[in-house]
Amino acid sequence: MSRTTIGGHTAKKRFGQNFLHDPNVIERIVRAIHPRPGQILVEIGPGLGALTVPVLERSGVLRVVEIDRDVIPGLEALQSRFPGLQITQGDALKLDFHQFAPAGQRIRVIGNLPYNISTPLLFHLIDQADVIDDMHFMLQKEVVERMCAGPGDPAYGRLSVSISARCDVAHLFNVGPGAFRPPPKVDSAIVRLVPRPPPFEVEDWGRFDRVVAQAFSQRRKTLSNALKGLIDAADFARAEIEPTRRAETLSAADFARLARTAAQS
Repeated sequence: MSRTTIGGHTAKKRFGQNFLHDPNVIERIVRAIHPRPGQILVEIGPGLGALTVPVLERSGVLRVVEIDRDVIPGLEALQSRFPGLQITQGDALKLDFHQFAPAGQRIRVIGNLPYNISTPLLFHLIDQADVIDDMHFMLQKEVVERMCAGPGDPAYGRLSVSISARCDVAHLFNVGPGAFRPPPKVDSAIVRLVPRPPPFEVEDWGRFDRVVAQAFSQRRKTLSNALKGLIDAADFARAEIEPTRRAETLSAADFARLARTAAQS
């Protein structure tokens, strides 16, 4: 099995580690983030500090969350140069990000996210959007395309609807495999997410998410078949949505109407 070692650290497959090393790409990402003094920035998965250092040079203060104990000493070594660097060793999927936001303040979240946990981590963070101003992430390009897709787009699906209902999303630019060590087998992309209330009414997020998930779990079926047992003919009529349509033709607002009518049954 091939192993990639950088600066004495071996990239670990179980943590989905692909370390960013291209200085031009790093600078472009940092410019997109535009960190400034006085902001509360939190980096997920700093690894060997490729983004950590240039962000600290601009902001002066940075909280980092790292699951890999083996890279912690390298991060701690940076604290003599950057006393504003605060390190939390742990799993970001289990972390309450409210701890980083003093009363009345909000945080900015950045990171080169492990692709194997990117979707659940996105939803974990969105659930805490009350303290998050914006998020800038490196993700698999395919995931970013799904996040940004609209109705009728081949990439449009559950993730597209769920994210668009909760955030403004911008696909900023792509990053090729050569910017990483080891190079991943896929292209990557930088995405910006800005949490905001939906531009339509959502009475119950749990019900909304169940309707979306069930509709796309059988996306080749008509909505009447895919949502059987959850949405009936009267619900479709009240929502003014044809039951013969398929999930990929509905907007997030359409799904919200369906979820509201289901609650009235």
